[in-house]
Amino acid sequence: MIRVAWRRSASTNSRVEHARRLAAAFLRAESPQQNSGGHVRCFRLLHPPDERSPLHRHPRAACYVSSSVFMSMASEGTPSPPHKHTNRLAEERSPYLLQHAHNPVDWYPWGQDAFDRAKHEDKPIFLSVGYSTCHWCHVMERESFEDEEIGKILSDHFVCVKVDREERPDVDKVYMTFVQATCGGGGWPMSVWLTPDLRPFIGGTYFPPTDHGRRPGLKTVLNRIIEQWQNNRPALESTGERILEELKKGTAVAAKPGESPPPAPEVANRCFQQLAHSYEEEYGGFRDAPKFPTPVNLMFLMSYWSVNRSTSEGVEALRMALHTLRMMALGGIHDHVAQGFHRYSTDSSWHVPHFEKMLYDQAQLAVAYIAASQVSGEQLFADVAKDILLYVSRDLSDKSGGFYSAEDADSVPASGGPEKREGAFCVWTASEVRELLPDVVEGATGAATQADIFAHHYGVKEQGNVAPEQDPHGELQGQNVLIVRYSVELTAARFGLSVERAEELLAEARGRMAKAREARPRPHLDTKMLASWNGLMLSAYATVGAVLGDKALLERAVQAGNFLREHLWDAERQTMFRSCYRGDEMEVQQISPPISGFLGDYAFVVRGALDLYEATLQTEWLRWAEELQLRQDALFWDQQGGGYFCSDPSDGTVLLQLKEDQDGAEPSANSVSASNLLRLSHYCGRREWLQRSQQLLAAFSDRLTRVPIALPEMVQALMAEHSELQQWAAMCSAVKRTDRDLWPEGCPGHQQSSSSSPLPLSTP
Repeated sequence: MIRVAWRRSASTNSRVEHARRLAAAFLRAESPQQNSGGHVRCFRLLHPPDERSPLHRHPRAACYVSSSVFMSMASEGTPSPPHKHTNRLAEERSPYLLQHAHNPVDWYPWGQDAFDRAKHEDKPIFLSVGYSTCHWCHVMERESFEDEEIGKILSDHFVCVKVDREERPDVDKVYMTFVQATCGGGGWPMSVWLTPDLRPFIGGTYFPPTDHGRRPGLKTVLNRIIEQWQNNRPALESTGERILEELKKGTAVAAKPGESPPPAPEVANRCFQQLAHSYEEEYGGFRDAPKFPTPVNLMFLMSYWSVNRSTSEGVEALRMALHTLRMMALGGIHDHVAQGFHRYSTDSSWHVPHFEKMLYDQAQLAVAYIAASQVSGEQLFADVAKDILLYVSRDLSDKSGGFYSAEDADSVPASGGPEKREGAFCVWTASEVRELLPDVVEGATGAATQADIFAHHYGVKEQGNVAPEQDPHGELQGQNVLIVRYSVELTAARFGLSVERAEELLAEARGRMAKAREARPRPHLDTKMLASWNGLMLSAYATVGAVLGDKALLERAVQAGNFLREHLWDAERQTMFRSCYRGDEMEVQQISPPISGFLGDYAFVVRGALDLYEATLQTEWLRWAEELQLRQDALFWDQQGGGYFCSDPSDGTVLLQLKEDQDGAEPSANSVSASNLLRLSHYCGRREWLQRSQQLLAAFSDRLTRVPIALPEMVQALMAEHSELQQWAAMCSAVKRTDRDLWPEGCPGHQQSSSSSPLPLSTP
């Protein structure tokens, strides 16, 4: 069995552990050289999974993809060579699926056509899941899915289904749960083999095309599965069925009859202690490396401070949040030339990032930075929040008002060549800096040039400033990732300049470099527009615009809200759609039939609509939020156990009804919903939504009590619910003593001023 170098700590859930043992008991294959005819087992890799794995995070992927592989990733204006192969994915709109449209694999999109063929031909399904800006997905395509021999094996013996995990998070969550339970880890690309009725029996992540020592390649794995399907199928199906049944039990989240939410102060204190235990003092953040922004953690810490200001723990929580945000803003994870934030840092000092930029990161970080500016009064944080939205407005915005999903990490170097490289669009050599900034600065010490000042301030070195251990494949050799090494005051003193003059010179230099960067080949842009991520970005523009009193940002927020209502909401059918797409003529397109929205689409858009209402006081946004919440309740609420299912329980193709119990790169939709329900009950005077929020929190009581660090966003909601109930009790008591007609039944009513809430439900 191939051992995984990274690994999640073993689950404490005995049923999921039993599922893993069931898989291990049946799937006993040794290496292919030793036992080529043995049972196939779950395959795990020495390579790390993709960085958005819900498991432990990892350093930058160890491979890059050739630009010649992906037509959709070519620079605009590049002529397209003729295609030897074209499959069904050419009719799709997802950028990820289109990247595979010319593989020599008979790909199907997820849907009934594929399922019917598998049943008719009695073939297993090979399910491959990824997303368009995923390193390892690119690698597996180049190595395996472009290979004629592997393509023939796949097409002849399997029904091959390709899924964009961002389009179909419901499919991804089900089979990732299976892979995690049976393999001890997961990631993308995810590879799972299913029976014709969609039940998984073997799973893994990335596979190399051929064997490496004791590690089997994809060809070997495919041939062994073919053999097992023909000769040992009942055992495969039986084991898969048992594992699935154990997962249904092991992943259940439900409140016990009469159960109440856990006590908020105790849960919040435990969450703080768990975060403090993992906090890294020197550069902030949590863990040493790799480091992720984790806005959910930072927002919790600021909320924790807001109700514990007089305690040492509260002061420490605020210090941790502000120090982390400050160090991130100064680090290489922050794009100092073209704004915005990269996905994560491969080192502990936020210096060398994985250069991918995701919409959901920009949205959450903008809110975190503007919250930090409110609680600290530091202009730096407000400037960074505006900086993020400048990047989004320029590079991730569609003319319709929607927002694109992501920019890739890889691009073709300006010097040319066929291979894309990590960070090529963003990094600089010392000679490039000198050529762009040659002017001698009048009055500067030692006749320094603008390049000298810039290089000093941003840590530019002649040999490059990336350590070899952060660049295992030599992609960044001789290159510099800009990182602020000195304050403007120190840089000004070093060159005998005023602070104002130094700031002016650095700003001018960044502008020149941004213009030069625009001439470079751009990274691939995923122009898919997702309801959930657009909802997060709507919140960002509304919140930052309201705090700064910036009319332009508020107008952009309204434009985003109108986009969501026009292109992703069917008012007649009361249905939110998951996604829409930029067409060839820059128009907004939709697939037929559209993908119906999932829980996150409703929850994040409800939050965005509420934030827009608070920012503009336009009641149409509150009414829409109420309308969306009612529909969310009808589609996803679990009447028996409380909480919301991630996808529509009536969808028979989704084999596990899951309630996501982790706030990760994005907050879980149940966490956001808990706050939404509180806010709506507050504004609309609907006591049943307050009760529903309590039922939701009760359903997650075990998780909140044991490992609240997994749900910091939900802990914030629990804290808000605690304060709301205290306030509600006090108000109702006052009503009894004075005028019972002052409030509608089920106070607090909508007459109450929103400013009286003791704990903000969105930002500190």
